[in-house]
Amino acid sequence: MKQEYEFGQGKRGRILAPPPEPRGKTRITIRLDEDLVDYFLKKADATGGAKGYQTLINEALRQYIEGKAPKFEQTLRRIVREEVRAAG
Repeated sequence: MKQEYEFGQGKRGRILAPPPEPRGKTRITIRLDEDLVDYFLKKADATGGAKGYQTLINEALRQYIEGKAPKFEQTLRRIVREEVRAAG
């Protein structure tokens, strides 16, 4: 062991550099309603760990902005058809 160490070129912080972020992703903080987070957590559990809840939220938002998400009117019509079929 040395009597004295030179820390003049030392840097504060972590010993190792943090792992690089995946390209194309941005780290943010967002507040979501608890029921939405629970919904996506349950969907993520249903995939058996194949997809995480953040990935599922990202996919849902992407479908919405690309116009691929089902419209409210389409969903309502589908539900009414299913109920009429079940009742008749």
